[in-house]
Amino acid sequence: MRLANKVAVITGGGSGIGRATALLFAREGARITLVDRDETGAEETAAMIVAAGGEAMVRVSDVGEPGTADRDAAAVVERFGRIDVLFTAAGFSVGGTILTTSPEDWDRVFRANVGGTWLWARAVVPHMRQQGGGAIVTTASQFAIAGGAGNAAYIAAKGAILSLTRTMALDFAADRIRVNALAPGAIDTPMLRRSFGRAADPAAAEAKSVARHPLARLGRPEEIAEAALYLAGDAASFTTGTTLAVDGGWLAG
Repeated sequence: MRLANKVAVITGGGSGIGRATALLFAREGARITLVDRDETGAEETAAMIVAAGGEAMVRVSDVGEPGTADRDAAAVVERFGRIDVLFTAAGFSVGGTILTTSPEDWDRVFRANVGGTWLWARAVVPHMRQQGGGAIVTTASQFAIAGGAGNAAYIAAKGAILSLTRTMALDFAADRIRVNALAPGAIDTPMLRRSFGRAADPAAAEAKSVARHPLARLGRPEEIAEAALYLAGDAASFTTGTTLAVDGGWLAG
């Protein structure tokens, strides 16, 4: 198993990419902590892990709230003794241009995406330093590289995550902490479905998204989970500061 005896924290583990990754990491031997505002979803994911013979705990938290990551990371270490992997999958999107996005929504998007990534990395790095290393996998987007219309706050936040990932990789390389980003394409998750639902014609919005991918389909959460597993595991031991696009060919098209 590729994560045997590892302890992994997954934010946004109650659904979508976070859930798929938690299930895969557990199958690969990791003990899992799920962090999510959605208690019902997180508990459902934990129940799936336990039913399959794994071990999981749930922390119901807002990842962007200062202090919660420190508290929750301490709880993980108290139960499991260490933190080997952090995967920041929690995200939030509202849609809109800079003109139609309110200051309040702009702040909410940055708080969840950038703030949640920063605060959780800040909470786990001291533990990883003390134990001699670890792996952090962040979640950006193909939009952070290609750009896109009608989602200004989200795309700006994902661009910030890419820059934060690179600087963290340099800051903590000497501590044997690897930091890498994923750039998923359009992945069939509840958040994407909500995004389509904001359009005047959701079916047309979905068809347009599918057409942007040369592979001519939406991605599956399980496909992003496999990429996260690679970056989190020993197979990527010489990989840090990079962005792995799992985007159905979007960026090549």
